[in-house]
Amino acid sequence: MSEAVALASSLPLPAPAGDEADESLRRFPSKRQSLKSHTSKHLTTQTSTDNVAPYQALPVQGPLISLNYTPALAVLEPDNLRKEEYEARTTQVLLDYKAKLLERTQHHMGYPYNLDFEYGALEGLQKFSINNLGDPFIESNYGVHSREFEIGVLQWFAKLWEIDSEDFWGYITNCGTEGNLHGILVGRENHPDGVLYASKETHYSVFKAGKMYRMQTEAVNTLPTGEIDYEHFRQRLCANNDKPAIINVNIGTTVKGAVDDLDRVLEVLTEEGFDEDRFYIHCDGALFGLMIPFVKKAPMVTFKKPIGSVSVSGHKFVGAPVPCGVVITRKEYVEALSSDVEYLNSRDATIMGSRNGHAPLYLWYTLTKKGYEGMRKDVEKCLRNAHLLKAMLEKVGIKTMLNELSSTVVFERPQEETFVKKWQLACQGDIAHVVVMPNITLEKLETFVQDLIQSRARVSVAAMKQIAADARAADPEADAYT
Repeated sequence: MSEAVALASSLPLPAPAGDEADESLRRFPSKRQSLKSHTSKHLTTQTSTDNVAPYQALPVQGPLISLNYTPALAVLEPDNLRKEEYEARTTQVLLDYKAKLLERTQHHMGYPYNLDFEYGALEGLQKFSINNLGDPFIESNYGVHSREFEIGVLQWFAKLWEIDSEDFWGYITNCGTEGNLHGILVGRENHPDGVLYASKETHYSVFKAGKMYRMQTEAVNTLPTGEIDYEHFRQRLCANNDKPAIINVNIGTTVKGAVDDLDRVLEVLTEEGFDEDRFYIHCDGALFGLMIPFVKKAPMVTFKKPIGSVSVSGHKFVGAPVPCGVVITRKEYVEALSSDVEYLNSRDATIMGSRNGHAPLYLWYTLTKKGYEGMRKDVEKCLRNAHLLKAMLEKVGIKTMLNELSSTVVFERPQEETFVKKWQLACQGDIAHVVVMPNITLEKLETFVQDLIQSRARVSVAAMKQIAADARAADPEADAYT
């Protein structure tokens, strides 16, 4: 297995995980063992704090949201048009839409979707209504399903996260949000009076879960990098010491790509007297949950540690034409919310009833083609290109931040809204980010940076001209001065 990709000394890159990875990072010690040795390998350093500082100095009041309402595309009524006209208009609508998709795909940079996939071999299956309703492990009377593919995918992830096949339960979800909703629900059902803890930079779906399930929720402060503030977590934990804890641990935050240190969270719980039967940990690994197992010396996400569930998005790093995801939990925990449904002739333990049976096919096909080694290469490519993008931006004077374990490059928010829309950038306050995915090539990064330089130049020229215009308005004789 190859070592880290060689980069300039100023651009350190975490090495891909190999068989020789430090086993101490892959095991959680028993209660009798000290947790002091499990310190974070990615806590804030002076360098990372310096990188973040410019963004923290310019707080923005309230979210900056431009409400761009979507226009309707009217449904064509066949009886109101001649057959030739109806067919021509329908064909043109679809051709125009395909052209739009191609252009939008070409300029996609801000959201964590891998658009590099090819499922031509599965096209013939689109004529089937494939529905995996009910428990994936128990067939219902509806026979047009893909459960065998779904279980194969689940076993692949169970191996990745180190849990035996007889000990896990899971299913393929419609998206990462559903995985979070399910993970938090399992925690709530096992601890009905539990308090939900999540950092303030956690994905909004976790706080949505708290509202849906009417849970007491504690929003924990974050460090400048976006990682959870462990001391504030300790304080909030102590304030609710009489109630069980349900904790969301981020394996890559939405905006900054920060990874909460699972070992540090477990350390705080142990130090504050929370035994394993008094807490439940859900790991939101929407994007990086699939990447981090392939990064050497990263804090490992593994069921060898006392976690309750892990969820990832399937359409993000793997890539798929439909949103999908995976959630894995312990079989003993899911029993708290599962029940038999005679109508299905199966069990109900999922959030949704009907479930997309095509999604397991997409995931199974890609994982079968790439395997663990292919995924490792994709991770290596993304981390390398993220560091290269950071170097490009800094070379032209643009402040950036890149968390050690992340492929999310954070930088100053562009002032041109048209540029933000063109490149589909995700923005929050005075920062924006690019999530470097397998489909983002070096050529695309070059094009993006060049376009950003031109955008900033246009803004600067416009600002300069405005100063001159204001001077002329204040003094009509300004141009006559020598």
